[in-house]
Amino acid sequence: MIRPQDLASFRTVPAVKAALSRSQFDAFSRQLPLLYVILVVNSVAVAATHVAVAPAWLAIWVPLAMCTACAIRLVVWVRRRNFLASLTDEQVASRLKTTIWLIALLGVIFTGWGLLLFPYGDPYARAHVAFYMSITVIGCIFCLMHMRKAALLLTAIVIVPFSLFFSLTHNAVLVAIAINMLLVAVAMIFVLVTYYRDFANLVGSKHALQAKQAELQRLSDENSRLANLDILTGLPNRRRFLADLDALFETAQAGQARFAVGVIDLDGFKQVNDLYGHGAGDRVLEEVGRRLLDVSGPHIQLARLGGDEFGLLVTDVREPQDLRDIGAAICETLRAPYAWPGATARLSGSLGFAIYPDAGRSPAQLFERADYALYFAKEHRRGGTTIFSAEHEKQIRELGQVEQALRHADLEREMTLHFQPIVDTVREHVVSYEALARWASPTLGDVPPALFIKVAERSDFIHTVTAALLRKVLATMRECDPAVRVAFNLSARDIGSVDAVANITGIVRESGVAPDRLTFEVTETAVIQDFEQAFASLDAFKQLGVHISLDDFGTGYSSLTCIHRLPLDKIKIDRGFLDRIDADPAAQDIVRSIVDLCRSLELTCVAEGVQTEAQASVLRGLGCTVMQGFYFGMPMPFEEQSFAV
Repeated sequence: MIRPQDLASFRTVPAVKAALSRSQFDAFSRQLPLLYVILVVNSVAVAATHVAVAPAWLAIWVPLAMCTACAIRLVVWVRRRNFLASLTDEQVASRLKTTIWLIALLGVIFTGWGLLLFPYGDPYARAHVAFYMSITVIGCIFCLMHMRKAALLLTAIVIVPFSLFFSLTHNAVLVAIAINMLLVAVAMIFVLVTYYRDFANLVGSKHALQAKQAELQRLSDENSRLANLDILTGLPNRRRFLADLDALFETAQAGQARFAVGVIDLDGFKQVNDLYGHGAGDRVLEEVGRRLLDVSGPHIQLARLGGDEFGLLVTDVREPQDLRDIGAAICETLRAPYAWPGATARLSGSLGFAIYPDAGRSPAQLFERADYALYFAKEHRRGGTTIFSAEHEKQIRELGQVEQALRHADLEREMTLHFQPIVDTVREHVVSYEALARWASPTLGDVPPALFIKVAERSDFIHTVTAALLRKVLATMRECDPAVRVAFNLSARDIGSVDAVANITGIVRESGVAPDRLTFEVTETAVIQDFEQAFASLDAFKQLGVHISLDDFGTGYSSLTCIHRLPLDKIKIDRGFLDRIDADPAAQDIVRSIVDLCRSLELTCVAEGVQTEAQASVLRGLGCTVMQGFYFGMPMPFEEQSFAV
């Protein structure tokens, strides 16, 4: 039984309908030669049996014209078959409509010719005509199985006239043939509709599968894109950057080409987050991404490596000056103000480059060298560009040697403490001492504190060094006058680690020394690296009873709001403001402002780095009376201290 839904199976969504039309067109294109061969062969056979009995125009010229038309259509198809795959969906639909009407026209012509030929000849010739019409239409219908409309139309055009014509002959044999042909046609229609339904379902299923595969591929591509993309800036992320670096390294290695790896870090970005919130920080990073794209060229690949750090891959590097020019353009564009509703911020960017093959022989080594060049730029030329050089290579080796010696050092035996007095110049007495570390390595000799502290911080060995030195300080304090107070320096890593804070607190408690005799000094830069964690750490020390001093004030980017929130007791003015304070009015104005700030916040103001009487005199005139420096005493072991104003 033919179901209504089978007859409506062609009414599908446009995409599936287009896929069905193309599948019909492709299938029919393969059957087309067979269709024309059936028409031509059968027509020639019938014409040959009627040449002697039918008029020449009917037995020769008409079939010749029909066969010629079929041959022409076949030749056209052969020439066009290589271009069929390039047809658009609209062109396919148009050709299908044309084919349907052409099939109908051929059906009318061949059926009419057969019926006109029937009266001529003996019964055998007439039977041949009936056989020709029936077998030809069956063959053509099978060739049109994929085109239901054309097949049904051809069946109606041929079978209806055929059945009526032979039924009206009143010849029992011919009437039986007509009835038989009609029944066969009904069966063929059933087969045709069933086959077409299955064909349409198969095409629909194939299209759905292809659509699903396309969707899965799209999702896979999107996942791959997201896995290699920084969502905030739209730039490639660290994963993609390292993959591109590996690929570029292999290409350069094969072709002996030069390229450079660059790392950019924003100076002052942390303060934007602290002052204006992370939403403002995100807007700044988006703007940084846009600015970097604006100054990049065809030989520069950009990426966001994480946080406020960006990466560059620069190809076709001929001279180091090329990189300096790129770095200068990048640093210049990053220095422009960043504005959003209600606020404006100014940042700078430091940039480090490493050139292949000069700076490294592997992707990892190149990236490390670029990172070191960035570190050097931030330390010595903040807001500028540094290209990794042989001098940096030497420094890395030296730092490596210091790190190895530090890790294998007997800290208890090799490290000692020197103390420098902090003086109240009005009362003319020492109010406390600052403990300063000294390291005499058996392999390296005396290592400057600035060097081994930096190495310890970079290698995360600082917590071990801090603990060892703090125990030494507390041991000294236990042995001396209980009135002696000591200031001890903590690094950014110390106050940035919850575990380190807990360990330091435990050491102080176990020492038996009164916590209020101890002052922990932290730098302004250390505090602003992670203000919330720094506040929590300093608050924990404050709860313990330790005093807190903010060291090197004026060198960082902290705001008055941040200073006000911190549990401070002292602020130490950075020695950089004192170098020419006796002759520099600007420096005097800055120090006066800091002194007034401390007075307003009820904090002790300490000037460090005082080396001359002139400096001390100016500071006293500005209201700063607590001082530290070579003018008052050199750092030396505690037992050698003998201070007198």
